[in-house]
Amino acid sequence: MLLITGGARRVGAQIARTLHSAGANVLLHYRTSEAAAKALAAELNQSRPASVAIHGADLHTAEAPAALVAAALREFGRIDILINNASAFYPTPVGEISAAQWDDLFGSNVKAPFFLSQAAVPSLRESCGLIINIVDIHGLRPLKGHPVYSAAKAALAMLTRALAQELGPQIRVNGIAPGPILWPEGPMDEALKQEIIAKTALKRHGSPRDVARTALFLAQDAPYITGQIIAVDGGRSI
Repeated sequence: MLLITGGARRVGAQIARTLHSAGANVLLHYRTSEAAAKALAAELNQSRPASVAIHGADLHTAEAPAALVAAALREFGRIDILINNASAFYPTPVGEISAAQWDDLFGSNVKAPFFLSQAAVPSLRESCGLIINIVDIHGLRPLKGHPVYSAAKAALAMLTRALAQELGPQIRVNGIAPGPILWPEGPMDEALKQEIIAKTALKRHGSPRDVARTALFLAQDAPYITGQIIAVDGGRSI
């Protein structure tokens, strides 16, 4: 059984589709994308009835992690895989950064994954389960104009390694660090896109399926891998 945050749209939705097609039951978490979550659940339940449920929650709230885990256990009775995918992303130019932006970016990218992981530990221990944190190559190489986001993703990478050490041997903990997979929502200069692609070794951007297939590999075929961050970036990080 898969519990995934931010699972209604974009990369999260593709991960949910891919693991569902491999046989997983899924609890899709969403915050504001209720319509998209309902549509995806209906799509997946059509192929396998009663295999997908949804749960809305603001992960910044103290009660959300326990409530989300309780919803997963109520629907499916166990948790085998937790994927911390939900993330806030926006620029924070130095000199203009507010405490609220700091709390928002660290809250969604570090605090929520930690407390959700902690809440899920008892069930994951019973199933000898897996936590996957969706990190970012910019947790290793900062993105100009995004110092707080980059620092938060760096913290998530370290949290991934720390939890792998703390939660073994029953629970594996790994990260996936995507590169240019999906462009940010909203306008983006075409020349900047081409500049980013040119910095990859493969000279092309990837797709959400690349991230989803990596998650499936970690879930199905990697029982001796833990504490690792796998870059899915076309060689951008080198």
